[in-house]
Amino acid sequence: MPKSKSTIPLKTMSDEFERGMYVAKLSMDELASYEPAMHAHRDDYHCFFIQETGTTSMEIDFQKYSITGPAIAYIHPNQVHRMLAAQDINVNVLIISNESLHVEWLNLLQEIAPLAPLKLTSQELILFKETVTLCLKFWESKPEQLFKSILRDSCNALVGLMITQYLGQAKPKAKLNRAEIITSNFRTLLEQEFIQSKSPAAYAEKLNISAVYLNECLKKATGYPVSYHIQQRIILEAKRLLYHSNRSVKEIAAELGYDDYPYFSRLFSKVVGMSALSFRNKNLD
Repeated sequence: MPKSKSTIPLKTMSDEFERGMYVAKLSMDELASYEPAMHAHRDDYHCFFIQETGTTSMEIDFQKYSITGPAIAYIHPNQVHRMLAAQDINVNVLIISNESLHVEWLNLLQEIAPLAPLKLTSQELILFKETVTLCLKFWESKPEQLFKSILRDSCNALVGLMITQYLGQAKPKAKLNRAEIITSNFRTLLEQEFIQSKSPAAYAEKLNISAVYLNECLKKATGYPVSYHIQQRIILEAKRLLYHSNRSVKEIAAELGYDDYPYFSRLFSKVVGMSALSFRNKNLD
């Protein structure tokens, strides 16, 4: 894979979609003609997919997924992703910015992401198709008075359906125990702070609990200590940059908040089982 970028390509809402939203129904031919989707990139917006038929293969943060038949998929901002292949598909796409999302939906997505694609039953697909049809009608209509508000509300209804489908697979928040609630809050904070904050004590302080108690909660809920989760998040970002950019390991270490380059190199080797350069070279093969 050629490396011509100094960082991971970023597609922005302002460059791609002026309204802060985009709705479309795509066939196999239309998707195949959208060549940028085949190259690894990030977005600064939320992407929702409702597949009706066919098979789609995609890669999201080094995890490959094969989606067959009715299914939904969600890619949150900053996840590195690309389309690998598609066969006989019909898929609906909703793209929406943070500003256009209802605050409640935005908060929920931040809590539950990242999410794997999820299969739909035939009855569930019918409801999604009906909602998509409504969104498309408003998207294609003339920009009359209140047009954008009506479009935004219909798109948020579709997002709400997506979230409901995912939450149906998860344990209700009202039934979470104390350790699980703290773990959820920690994960949200980690996504915001992993470059600036590296120690368990820093996260415990922001959560107004002791580092010992935070560690107990994480071990109880996930089986792993706080330091494990911090390291995994940092290494994921390092992998993204190693694979999708031509920055040196030293530059990547600095970008991730490590002035001590040798320490970062040892950490990467310990967590991944190979050096950063070996990881890059392996994925170039």
